[in-house]
Amino acid sequence: MNYKGLISSIAIAAIVSGGLISSPGCANVVPPQGGPRDSLPPVLINAEPGDSTRNFQGRKVTFVFDEFVDVQNVQENLIVSPLPKQNPQIDFRLNTVTIKLKDSLESNTTYTFDFGDAIKDFNEGNVLKKFTYTFSTGSYIDSLELNGKVVMAETGKVDSTLIVMLYTNEKDSAVITEKPLYITKLDTKGGFTFKNLPQKKFYVYALKDEGGSHKYYSDKMTFAFADKPVITGDKTEPITLYAYAPKQTAPPAVIAPTSNIGRNRIAGAVDKRLKYQTNLIANQQDLLTNFYMNFDQPLRSFDSTKILLYTDSTYAAVPAYSFKKDSTNRKIVLTYSWKENTVYHIIMQKDFAEDSSGLKLLKTDTLTFITKKLAEYGGLKIKFRNLDLAKNPVLLFVLNETVVKSIPLKSNEFAETIFLPGDYELRILYDDNKNGTWDPGQFAGKHKQPEIVRQVERKITVKPAWQNEFEIAL
Repeated sequence: MNYKGLISSIAIAAIVSGGLISSPGCANVVPPQGGPRDSLPPVLINAEPGDSTRNFQGRKVTFVFDEFVDVQNVQENLIVSPLPKQNPQIDFRLNTVTIKLKDSLESNTTYTFDFGDAIKDFNEGNVLKKFTYTFSTGSYIDSLELNGKVVMAETGKVDSTLIVMLYTNEKDSAVITEKPLYITKLDTKGGFTFKNLPQKKFYVYALKDEGGSHKYYSDKMTFAFADKPVITGDKTEPITLYAYAPKQTAPPAVIAPTSNIGRNRIAGAVDKRLKYQTNLIANQQDLLTNFYMNFDQPLRSFDSTKILLYTDSTYAAVPAYSFKKDSTNRKIVLTYSWKENTVYHIIMQKDFAEDSSGLKLLKTDTLTFITKKLAEYGGLKIKFRNLDLAKNPVLLFVLNETVVKSIPLKSNEFAETIFLPGDYELRILYDDNKNGTWDPGQFAGKHKQPEIVRQVERKITVKPAWQNEFEIAL
């Protein structure tokens, strides 16, 4: 209980009562102003048995705090190491928290209870962060540590929702069929620390434990594994794990149909128009990309001779272009070397395409647009220092967490005369197999690590109508 707060409340009440008794006649009583808000977390007054107890043989641990406490989200917060077969029961009442053990304890073993952010004071919700308690069933407390970090191999970033696990079983199947001996969570920077470990050989893994099973039950899970076991000692070297998930195949672009159901129902008609959308922005075509059309439904048929490209107000025929349907049957791509600030017309005969629902154009249609001006682009030159060309680096340009451009680097310089303006995050992919794209790892049998992507700390801004030059040290 917060005795200081109780004493203050009694004193204030006495002062107010004294004022009422001593004041003659009627008076307007002004309530006292409250003191500063309590911003301190609960403080442990006593633990029974005490922290770091040796030769522990009991079934219960009790904590007494200096004020009333609340315990929330125990299942998400509490980590017991080594991991028990049955989770302990956690009870709390007033200023007391009790651990009731359900598992038989291993002999000569150090146990640690990490409550995370579960304990907070009852009134203000101030969290007692990283509250831990340790005891040993033997005559000593294990004191070895293992530190490290987990990085997402595809992005070079951190996913702090992953957990790290330690096994003593060397078989690959252990991470699939058995629970780990030790688990811990990542901090916001991807770091982890195991404390109070014995001197043993451990096999180290990390995964996104969405089901709470602490097992690698699907190869679709985000997963990481150490190349070799770690033997804990007085000076155990930190390790880095590179987590990966299977490479995602981009789903076909699905464009929502035009919302005209109500109008058709009133008119008693059915909309039989072929529906599509394009990648034009404000009716402008980017000079650096192809034109494409996305269809609501897969195409049943497509005739490239019935969709034509013209230019200018005279509708002059354009040479050396091609319209092609992609493998999803939902996209048609126009490949052409665009001229800047030029008007183009795409003429589609009504039967140039038919989708799987039998929809076609109702009549011949013309789509008119203009290409962007060169002045809307900037030049870009980047010179890298400390770039390891032996690792087949690929420069990745990222906008809104999407890789919009990837360039294999053959020297420490990259240059393009026209580049789309924007604020770019840069990454370097070390492309082991030289296929130009990131590849995930393979654990079962092969123990092949994923390809590594490193974040470039410096971001760049490409300005239009400007020669943008950067020198970046990796």
